[in-house]
Amino acid sequence: MKKIISILSLLFVLFTLSAQKPEDTEDWSRRPVIVTPGKNSMPPSDAIILYRGKEDIINWTDEQGNPSKWLSDDSLTVVPGTGSIYTKMLFGDVQLHVEWRTPSVVSDTGQGRGNSGVFMMGLYEIQVLDSYKNETYYNGQAGSIYKQYIPLVNACTPPGTWQSYDIFFNAPVFNEDQTLKIPAYITVVQNGILVQNHVEIKGPMTFEGMPAYKYHKSKLPLMLQEHKNPVSYRNIWIREL
Repeated sequence: MKKIISILSLLFVLFTLSAQKPEDTEDWSRRPVIVTPGKNSMPPSDAIILYRGKEDIINWTDEQGNPSKWLSDDSLTVVPGTGSIYTKMLFGDVQLHVEWRTPSVVSDTGQGRGNSGVFMMGLYEIQVLDSYKNETYYNGQAGSIYKQYIPLVNACTPPGTWQSYDIFFNAPVFNEDQTLKIPAYITVVQNGILVQNHVEIKGPMTFEGMPAYKYHKSKLPLMLQEHKNPVSYRNIWIREL
């Protein structure tokens, strides 16, 4: 009996000596950078401001690199026929905040009602549309990854009201031989409601046919689409991840 107790005591001591201490699992390898959160719709301290007022129009160009012809004051408004606009800066993995408003006067239905889009890297579209009591194909309504994913819910408010997207985007990664290594992923929160939950993007937006990846650079401009409707944007800021 004494021998058994002695063996058990020895095992207990060995177990105690080999057991991990709390500090063994503490990670001190990277001290997080301090970022001050924004208050009252202000961006966080590390955000890149893309549009908060008229002076920020200098951050945008048309497709040819010329100054944007969209109306610019407290908001940035599509001028039909002037083309989509692009950021001068290039981006890959980002967190993007953008507020948008479709026209208060409803003059059409379906895809003709407040149509625009936010294009990550100028290729991957989050649809902007007046989808308040407005039926269209569901992978083409507001909050959709256009022609790829239906939003989880319809979180739209009435036309003429400001709405928001908070977008978390992981850019695709390509191999050295320019084949796809990792597809893009995206999460979208509309008006504080999750509408896309880390979905795998199938390729750049295409109106006809199935999307397919083609090699491109790791950083490209953000694009806001001109689609004939005078949609407005404001409070646009972005954080590189």
